[in-house]
Amino acid sequence: MARPTGRVLTLLELLQSGGTRTVAELADRLGVEGRTVRRYVDHLIDLDVPVESVRGRYGGYRLAPGYRLPPLMLSDDEALAVLLGLVAGRRAGLTTTEATANETASAKIRRVLPKHIARRLDTLLEALAFTDQPGEFDTPDTGILLTIADAVRHHRPVSIRYTDRDGQRSERTLHAYGIVAHAGRWYVTGRDARIGEDRTFRLDRITDARTLPGSFETPVGPGAAQRVLSGFATAEYRHEVTLRIHGTVEQIRARLPVSVANLEEYESASGEDRAAERWLRVELRAERLDWLPPVLASLDRPFVIERPAELRDLVIALADRLTSCAAEPDREEPMS
Repeated sequence: MARPTGRVLTLLELLQSGGTRTVAELADRLGVEGRTVRRYVDHLIDLDVPVESVRGRYGGYRLAPGYRLPPLMLSDDEALAVLLGLVAGRRAGLTTTEATANETASAKIRRVLPKHIARRLDTLLEALAFTDQPGEFDTPDTGILLTIADAVRHHRPVSIRYTDRDGQRSERTLHAYGIVAHAGRWYVTGRDARIGEDRTFRLDRITDARTLPGSFETPVGPGAAQRVLSGFATAEYRHEVTLRIHGTVEQIRARLPVSVANLEEYESASGEDRAAERWLRVELRAERLDWLPPVLASLDRPFVIERPAELRDLVIALADRLTSCAAEPDREEPMS
């Protein structure tokens, strides 16, 4: 059973979450009677926490507007959630250019944790594994990230200085629809006012961002994340690939997600099951083709390569290698 002091602190946490809390609600959350809630409120007032009493049918208690709360207090679960978020962000590369900010924030929280919570965290981190390596990506400047986020929220045009993957620099006016974190990087998607088309930009390649006068309307349609994924699938690359694959949408998307390929879904005939296997057209662009034959093999579905011919040669070469390996079961393994 929680001690009275612990319940008083819990009461403060409930009040600082905002709004007016009825006595009945607080009593239920704290597991006490209404008169005990009033006694806990008196304790907070004695500690100079300005708790206001609100009369009426929907009355109760609330914190006085403008009150600056005491130093941040986190429950055990909240502290673990914050620290795990910092660890996951660092692993994914989703941090700001201040590389030490993540580490110093973690250290400050850990320093004030009770020993039993710190031990729980250490135990968890020792047992935790990741399927990928820590991110080695360039990360965006904090000021640029916040400036663009403010432009997104208030629908303000923003001027950016951008360096593309070829090293070419340009200054653009962007109507930013949203910021998206994907595969360890930050992106902003929106309409490039100069060319009148939607574009996606890596935030770590933006060297300056300034909000401009005026406003714009965000178009109706896919959300920012969907726009970024679709942009990846249609970006300009060295090879344009067209396939026909026999299977369900789910089977194909398991190996060729939205960020990699466009999938043309035909309208189902009346009464036809949309989940049934059928021939679907798949289009994608790639800088290299050597990764695609193993992906097609892993689909384990019939497919036809329409273009390019180079991909057919690579698929045949992979099939020959697999056949050769399968035909030599007694082949000695190489020495380690």
